[in-house]
Amino acid sequence: VAQQKKTAGNDKQPPAKASIEAGKLVYGQYCLTCHQADGGGVQNMNPTLINTSYVSGDKGKLVSVLLNGLSHVEIDGETYSNVMPSFSYLKDKQIADVLSYVRNSFGNKKSMVSAADVKAGRAKLKK
Repeated sequence: VAQQKKTAGNDKQPPAKASIEAGKLVYGQYCLTCHQADGGGVQNMNPTLINTSYVSGDKGKLVSVLLNGLSHVEIDGETYSNVMPSFSYLKDKQIADVLSYVRNSFGNKKSMVSAADVKAGRAKLKK
């Protein structure tokens, strides 16, 4: 009964909350070193994840970045030179969770990324 009461108030979007929490763990393991705990990145090396077109824009493009990696890129007028490796070895759900975390952290409030979004991104790579 106590468990029912606890979840009753959070029934608005429990899957989203669970995905974001799981994504925070993935972020801590794979992303934090370069993008920092606050998502601010490192000037001219690793892009900020705070209110950028990459994070707030097309989910498919963001999925593609994780699947393909990225190097020497200009984002919103800033140039970054560090190479981001491909994280294609992560499971679709892990990628969806970490991207949902990033899109809903550091002041960002954007739509969730689903495992189906990542699966579709993988399918485009195979073409």
